[in-house]
Amino acid sequence: MTLPTFEQFKNEALAAGFDEVLERRWAPEAVLETHSHPFDVDALVVQGDLWLTVAGVSRHLEPGHRFTLSSEQAHAERYGPDGATYWVARRNSN
Repeated sequence: MTLPTFEQFKNEALAAGFDEVLERRWAPEAVLETHSHPFDVDALVVQGDLWLTVAGVSRHLEPGHRFTLSSEQAHAERYGPDGATYWVARRNSN
């Protein structure tokens, strides 16, 4: 699988109506307990791995996997032994 460049991901996200695109890097073994955000998310994992738990269901995400979250959707995150990097597009509520 060939990943897009960050610029390609960003341009696609902005064209789809997202208003913010950034790179997030997480430390090895980091854990974020259940929380939510005031924006919609479309993200692409580009390095490392993580487990994303939504509504009691955990998904193991690796490079090339995408995930989406709706604004205020409760979720938890747990990062693998090498941490993880993902690109995230955010659609803020107006």
